[in-house]
Amino acid sequence: MRQSAALRRMVAETTLSANHLVLPLFVRGGKKQRRAIGSMPGVFQLSIDELLKEATAAVAAGVPAVLLFGIPDDKDTKASGAYAKNGIVQQAVRALKKELPDLLVITDVCLCEYMSHGHCGLVHEHPHGWEIENDPSLKLLARTALSHAEAGADMVAPSDMMDGRVRAIRQALDQQGLSRIPIIAYAAKFASAFYGPFREAAESAPKFGDRRSYQMSPANAEEALREVALDIAEGADVVMVKPALAYLDILQRVKATFGYPTAAYAVSGEYSMIKAAAANGWIDERAVTLESLLAMRRAGADILITYSAVDVARWLKDGGIPA
Repeated sequence: MRQSAALRRMVAETTLSANHLVLPLFVRGGKKQRRAIGSMPGVFQLSIDELLKEATAAVAAGVPAVLLFGIPDDKDTKASGAYAKNGIVQQAVRALKKELPDLLVITDVCLCEYMSHGHCGLVHEHPHGWEIENDPSLKLLARTALSHAEAGADMVAPSDMMDGRVRAIRQALDQQGLSRIPIIAYAAKFASAFYGPFREAAESAPKFGDRRSYQMSPANAEEALREVALDIAEGADVVMVKPALAYLDILQRVKATFGYPTAAYAVSGEYSMIKAAAANGWIDERAVTLESLLAMRRAGADILITYSAVDVARWLKDGGIPA
């Protein structure tokens, strides 16, 4: 059937709108700090005053939510800055909720940015190497999530992939009368090469080893479904697949299997590749970005976490996806 542009839009099976978008933001100490991330054009480490400007612009464009990552001034082996009452994320949450009360503020709950060794949990070193201490790490993760919620976060997002962390966080929140705070769990988070630029942005690269012992193998799909099922059973309100574009099959299976609110994280490597190709004139940045996000929506994502959120919201206002 021949279709006009207007008819194609009317009968489209999948839609993309600004309401689906979450903008990740990196916050650090100081004032008037706007440090460019070399591998992520257009993305910055922001002091709180600059963070407020960035978030205000996002709201004006139509982006309804942000996801906060903190970069502390000091790191140690116990991730003390992650759960400090006056930690950088806690300060940022209070400032955002005061300035932009209707903005949905999600906080990333992990320890890697705050650990001197860069891993996502406590580490035990022994003569034959090192290993992650899963259960002791849960207490710190729960303490971190609780401190974010007490500062005013609307939602917490554990990204560490420690076993049992969703249950530990849910119990900690409930015990403090914060059962209204939802958890968006990085449920199927793969040990991916697509995270490289993020580690520059968050200053969180491991000082030794890698994260393959606690993040998922890219080869495993059934394991992803088991991990999602566990997080749902432990109290997750939203589940996430990360990365997104290279894992659309996982995203589709998660949504089809569980029918649960599902997020997709268009990670730093995806963003940087599009930016680099566009800068060389090889692709149309707008068209490729919108098409890739539409693919995530088609696969089942309800929430799209993307560094392009502000641009996407503006593009959608200006005419949206080419018919």
